[in-house]
Amino acid sequence: MFIIASIDKVIKRKYSYNNKATKIELKNTIISLPVRNRDVDFDFMERFIIELERERIYVFDTFLSTTGLKDYEITFKEQQALDDLKNLKFKAFNLENLFGKSTRGRRLKSADRISGTLPFITAGETDEGVSAFIGNNVTVFSANTTTIDMFGSAKYRNFKYGGDDHIAIVHTDKLPRYSSVFVTSAIHKSSYNGQFNYGRNFYAKDADALDISLPVKDNKPDYETMGTVISAIHKLVIKDVVLYIERKKKELNII
Repeated sequence: MFIIASIDKVIKRKYSYNNKATKIELKNTIISLPVRNRDVDFDFMERFIIELERERIYVFDTFLSTTGLKDYEITFKEQQALDDLKNLKFKAFNLENLFGKSTRGRRLKSADRISGTLPFITAGETDEGVSAFIGNNVTVFSANTTTIDMFGSAKYRNFKYGGDDHIAIVHTDKLPRYSSVFVTSAIHKSSYNGQFNYGRNFYAKDADALDISLPVKDNKPDYETMGTVISAIHKLVIKDVVLYIERKKKELNII
């Protein structure tokens, strides 16, 4: 693993699309490795990778514990919600009628951004649309809201943030967290299917006109069921991660 990282470091620096890593080039490529008494120190590399892995596993395990993500046991209510998922009744709702008018972010050129701690959201999938961390005096949007970028891609935000003019904000912050996540998924399904692109951008006015399909109870959005379904799915997804961490802790003898 250490050697692979050393090779990768050289290749990324030395080669590109116009300067390919051919067989001949690679034969003459030099990598840097630790040595001891003029010999490659494989023992050091082994210890280094093990310690690095121990550190990362410890940090990840601590994160899971402090955030409560280690709880992956499905409750009876959650299992029932999953079993009944195919039988849910859905109805179309207008986004503005549910959450009020959406808000549009404001442009902030890269050259004008001051380094800081506030996540700044722009259009795109890289890093979930977080393009920078800024210290500018901008409008700060609440956590537990949904952003929709110029292409119609919706994402749930569990943190406060700023946004540029290619971002529409849907104010779902009064909903419980998991219910808001469900709504974000419903928004994405309606808005991100090819109708918006560079030629036709998605704006806040498009969010206000958007209809989304949600489970209903007594002809109203059933936010409780939405939250229970997402809670169950969340546990199913995190289960394999938690079990992997526990297995690695035993392998690495981490208490």
